[in-house]
Amino acid sequence: MLINNQTIIKDSDPLMRKKSKPVTTPLSKEDEELLMDMLQYVRDSHDPEIAAANDLRPAVGIAAVQIGVLKQMLAICIDYEDERVEYALCNAKIVSHSVQNAYLAQGEGCLSVVNEHPGHVFRHARITVSAYDALQKQQVKFRVSGYEAIVLQHEIDHFSGTLFYDRIPADDNWKEDPNAMVID
Repeated sequence: MLINNQTIIKDSDPLMRKKSKPVTTPLSKEDEELLMDMLQYVRDSHDPEIAAANDLRPAVGIAAVQIGVLKQMLAICIDYEDERVEYALCNAKIVSHSVQNAYLAQGEGCLSVVNEHPGHVFRHARITVSAYDALQKQQVKFRVSGYEAIVLQHEIDHFSGTLFYDRIPADDNWKEDPNAMVID
């Protein structure tokens, strides 16, 4: 499936507020191809030349609803200095989480959100996720913290029609939490 800035559903579309349905596993060929296309979009968006040639906005994650498919599928690709972390998950659920909050110092963004929504988005600093991992082709349970936890929570929120700016405190969008993990 062609995925680019023109085919990504924007937050003004009512579809973005709908709940996504669980996916049958093991994945059908169609669902597996779609999820791998989503992962490829995120990978390619990290390469400035490929991104410019294909009209890709930089991203670390994407959920199926963002391409008009109401299925619980997400793809993530995070490049660190010395490693690349990738996820291609279905039916991801947070099964436990820390009490401690975490947030990105500069706020969050989203492929589906065109307008700026400045503010801190409070999330759990550590989460345990249960999901079907399409890369390993098996059910997995794993724990992540910090930036990876924030990205996973952002994408899992899409399954319930929640957007990052729904989580910005209305009374003080740059509110701070002195006990939180702040990620620059």
